Amino acid sequence: MSMSATVLNQFDQVAMGTRQHLESIPDGKLGWKPHEKSYSIGELGSHLANLPNWVMMTLGQDEFDLNPADGDGGGQQPGYGSVAEMVAALDENVDAARRMIESTTDETFMSNWSLLNGGEVIFTMPKLAVLRVFVMDHMIHHRGQMTVYLRLLDVPVQQTFGPTADFPDM
Repeated sequence: MSMSATVLNQFDQVAMGTRQHLESIPDGKLGWKPHEKSYSIGELGSHLANLPNWVMMTLGQDEFDLNPADGDGGGQQPGYGSVAEMVAALDENVDAARRMIESTTDETFMSNWSLLNGGEVIFTMPKLAVLRVFVMDHMIHHRGQMTVYLRLLDVPVQQTFGPTADFPDM
């Protein structure tokens, strides 16, 4: 099995669970925050919808500088004004990411990618590892945050890896 096929299986699982949780966000609560220092649920949902774009940054480049000398760190990711917009953006971004993963060779997956800050290397890893840690694990992390937000808003939490208190028989 090619690396792209293996990665796609994993990516699809992460994307599917992320979509379920985005669909659960109450539209009328997009500005809600569990704490003043936290993302709002709308900001967190927007971030989750945009994270699949990092697949293209990872597989299509050899490095990314958070604070480049020219001052252009890639700009802000878009925010969305409704759950429907978030879900549509996630679907579009997942489709683009899937196409990128499918077209990536095993050789490219094993080539190095570096994260920099002001020209200084923070880390360098094979693109396959970056895709897993920097993209998919990042999505899983924020998806976990989303389940806490949903729980605090008394919204039933969908299952991701098995039954939840709200859906024990699934």
